Amino acid sequence: MGTAWLASEWFWNVLWAVYIIVIGLWVVLQKRPPVSTLTWILFLSFVPVVGFVIYYFFGPKKITRNRINRSLSKHLIERDDTLWNVRIQPSDLTEQQRPIHDLALQITHYPLSYATSYKLLSGGEKTYDRIFEAVREAQHYIFLEYYIFEQDQTGTTLRDLLTERAKQGVKIYLIADAIGSLGLNRRFMRPLIDAGARLTFFHDISLKHLLSFMNLRNHRKIVICDGTVAFTGGINISDQQDRRRNKRAFHDVHLELTGPVVSWLETIFVEDWHYSTHDLSVRHMLREHYRDRLERLQEQTKEETGKAPAARRLANDEHSHDSQPVQETPRWIRTQIIPSGPDFDYASILRVTVDAIQRARHRVYLTTPYFVPDATSAQALTSASLRGVDVRILLPKQTDNYVVTKAAQSWFDDLVAAGIRVFEYGPRMLHTKSMIVDDDISFIGSANFDNRSFYLNFEVSVLCYEREANQVLLEEFNASMKYAQEVQLTHQPFFSRLSKAVARLFSPLL
Repeated sequence: MGTAWLASEWFWNVLWAVYIIVIGLWVVLQKRPPVSTLTWILFLSFVPVVGFVIYYFFGPKKITRNRINRSLSKHLIERDDTLWNVRIQPSDLTEQQRPIHDLALQITHYPLSYATSYKLLSGGEKTYDRIFEAVREAQHYIFLEYYIFEQDQTGTTLRDLLTERAKQGVKIYLIADAIGSLGLNRRFMRPLIDAGARLTFFHDISLKHLLSFMNLRNHRKIVICDGTVAFTGGINISDQQDRRRNKRAFHDVHLELTGPVVSWLETIFVEDWHYSTHDLSVRHMLREHYRDRLERLQEQTKEETGKAPAARRLANDEHSHDSQPVQETPRWIRTQIIPSGPDFDYASILRVTVDAIQRARHRVYLTTPYFVPDATSAQALTSASLRGVDVRILLPKQTDNYVVTKAAQSWFDDLVAAGIRVFEYGPRMLHTKSMIVDDDISFIGSANFDNRSFYLNFEVSVLCYEREANQVLLEEFNASMKYAQEVQLTHQPFFSRLSKAVARLFSPLL
C-alpha cells in the first residue's frame, strides 16, 4: 500500500509543487533582473535534475562571504595612504567628463591619475615583445595576473624568462585564474617556483571554492615591472594570440602605461594577492620601493604641471594588422583605473560605461568579442543612436563560442532598426575590448560587453580623458573596419531565427 501511495499521481503533483516553490524562492532571493529570474525558473522547471546541477554551480550569486573577504583585503591595502597618494585633481576635466569621473570615483574609490606614457600595442606579437622586454629589464619585482596562462610556446618562453629573472634576485608574483588557466599545473611551473617565484591560483578548484565561486572568475590581465611600467588589456598568455605561432590567432590590443597610474594597477594586484593568499608580504615589500618612488613621482608631478604635452609619436599611416607598430600619446595623460567585480556593491564597469554612452554627443564606437548586453546597456546604445549619436559596434563574425555568437546576432535586428551600424570582422577572431566616446573619452580593458563581465568576473578597464588617446584608438578601430562587413537587415530562414532566439534565452548565463 505504501508503494502505491508513493507512486500515486497526487504525491508527485505535491512533490513537483514543493520543488517549484523552493526553487522559485531560491532564485527570487538572488535579486536578479526579472527577465533573468524568470529564465532561470523556467529552465529549472522544465529541466529539473540537470538544471538544478547547472544552477547550483553557475546560478547563485554567492558573493556575500566573497565581498566580506575582498573588503578586508581592500581595507588592509588602502588604509596606508602613503603608498597610494599620487593623484591629480579633476578640475581640468570637461563638463562632459567630470560626471563620469565622479561616478567611477564614488563606486570604486579609484581617483583620477595620469600616465607619463600611454602606448597602444596592437596585436599579440607587439604586446609579447614589449612585455618580455620589460621583464628582462626589471630589477626589483614583477607582478603578473592572468585569466589564461597556457603551457604552450608563449607560456614556456615567459616561464623561462621569469625563471631567469628570479634566479637573478627579482621577486616574481603570479596570479592565474584556476578555471581560465585550468591546464596550467605546478609541474610545468616547477622551474619558476624552485627559483623563488610565488604562484597562486585565483578561486582554486578545491571543493570549497568549486561549490562557492565556480562562476566568479578573475578575467584581468596585468603585468607590472618595478612599479614603473604596466601592461593591461585583453591579451592572455597563449599562442592563440600571436600570429607568428598561429595564423588564425585572435586580434586584440593591450596598453603599456608608465607614471603614477601604475600604482593603481598595483593596488588591484596587491588586493587580489592578499585575497587569494592572505599574505601581506607583497604590501610590506612595496613599502621601501614606494617611499623612494613617491618622492620622485611628486617631483615629476610638479615639473609636469602646466607644461604643454610633448609632441605626439604616432604610428605611420601604413597601419595594418599584419605589421602593427606601437602607437603612443603625449606625456601627462589623464587616466582612471576602473576595477569591477562581484565584490563591489555596484557593477562599476557597467555603470560607468552606460553613463558615458548616455552622455555621448556625437560618437560611440564599441569593439567587443562577446556582445550579450543586459537591458540597461542595450537601451543606452539604442537611445544614443535614436537621439542622433553615431553608434557603431564592431564584432567578430564568428567567436569561439557558438551560443554566444548566436546570442549576439539575435540583437542585430533591434540594433539596426534603431539606427546603429553593426559590423562583423571576418578574417579571424576579434578579441579587442574598447570603446570610443566623442573626442576625448575612451575605454580599454579586459571586460567584454556581456553579463559575465558586467556582473560576475573580476575585470579592469582603463578610462582615458584625452583627445590624443581617442585618436590612436580610432586609428585602430578604422584599421579593423577594413576587414569588416556591415550587417544588413535581411529575411532569415526560420531555423536561423529560432537558433538565435533560443541562444538569447541563455543570455543571463553567458
